[in-house]
Amino acid sequence: MEDKRKIEFVNLESDRLLLEEISWDDLADIHRLNSQPEVDEFNTLGLPENMDETRKLIGPAIEEQSKENRKSYTWKIVNKDSNEFIGMAGMFLSRDKFRLGEIYYKLIPSQWGKGYATEVAKTLIKAGFEQFDLHKVEAGVATSNIKSIRVLEKTGMTREGLRRKILPIRGQWYDNYHYAIVEDDPRDY
Repeated sequence: MEDKRKIEFVNLESDRLLLEEISWDDLADIHRLNSQPEVDEFNTLGLPENMDETRKLIGPAIEEQSKENRKSYTWKIVNKDSNEFIGMAGMFLSRDKFRLGEIYYKLIPSQWGKGYATEVAKTLIKAGFEQFDLHKVEAGVATSNIKSIRVLEKTGMTREGLRRKILPIRGQWYDNYHYAIVEDDPRDY
């Protein structure tokens, strides 16, 4: 069986959005996104103190692009109509017989409530199965992150479990729901 996961550079597209692999040119936009307290509410990274901290954060993601058997992809999310940066998304691959991928996404707050997060999540799931030959796509979400829980459920993901006190956020430990969808689960996208 051919390993479809040996893909060097991947850009994705949905009806309204482009997911393009990040570059150093995106540093200011990524810093602006990660510097917003609303975006950081359920994020374990914390707010970056300066641009250098953001540079250190995205450096490994950009370096990963040149590796032969990549274990992660990081995309900027761009609105097709306005060509505006509206967020980031990513996927981590297990690169083993389990064929697992874990997705994440985050949007600029002014773009919330427009269905973009659901569109991004569906695009990532579809790419996981069709382009990366995954068996299962997973996502974690803080138990109090109701908006993201709704997004994952709209994609057809199933809540598989609870991981207690696993998220270190601003000096406290939070619970996390584990969601997943497998390649033969019903999807309408």
